[in-house]
Amino acid sequence: MAIRAVLWDIDDTLFDYTGADRAGLARHLADEGLEERYGTPAQALALWRETTERHWDRFAAGEVTFQDQRRDRVRDFLAAPALTDAETDAWFELYVGHYKAAWTLFPDVLPVLDALAAGYRHGVLSNSSTANQDPKLRHLGLRDRFEVLVCAAELGVSKPEAAAFLAACEALGLPPGEVAYVGDQPETDARGARDAGLVAVWLDRDGGRGPGPAGIHRIEGLDRLPELLAGDTRFGARSGIR
Repeated sequence: MAIRAVLWDIDDTLFDYTGADRAGLARHLADEGLEERYGTPAQALALWRETTERHWDRFAAGEVTFQDQRRDRVRDFLAAPALTDAETDAWFELYVGHYKAAWTLFPDVLPVLDALAAGYRHGVLSNSSTANQDPKLRHLGLRDRFEVLVCAAELGVSKPEAAAFLAACEALGLPPGEVAYVGDQPETDARGARDAGLVAVWLDRDGGRGPGPAGIHRIEGLDRLPELLAGDTRFGARSGIR
């Protein structure tokens, strides 16, 4: 079956989430007088990301609400368990303001979407919420590029579960074998898509994380994606596409 559509991850695939997170957190800590508390900016970001991932996993497992995982992230990061919900919400919203000010696309995003626009349908599958991702895509000028936006918070299931990928394919009205999924995480995105029957494309922008799971396609930039989609993606890859 030929590939007829591409499903996209957003954060650190289309949108430079790590760069915005780093810049937003550094500015917020400076404004709060906390820039020295965590050592270097890199150490602060590492702790924030670890805290984020831990509480996001709790949300993905259905243990807490979306808002409560945000509140718990703030309490853990600040080592302030007694903070009220209102206090954590206020702290988080100030951080979000700085984070949003740093939003940007990766430079290869618009060229590849333009190159693929005529030949493929496009959608998004994200492990976040529509309330988060729809405004982000609109701010970045991308929302109209995608027919569907499918998010874990509304689905009740997250990547890498096959049900998440299959729900996005169903939203497009296509079988998984006619859909490619592009994301930056080798396990959550690539392995999950592969196991659900999609053509799995791992975007390894750093280029140093190894080959990834078997049965997926690894690219180091989105400029390689048109060649990959045009080729025989199921029985080997062309030179430069792993």
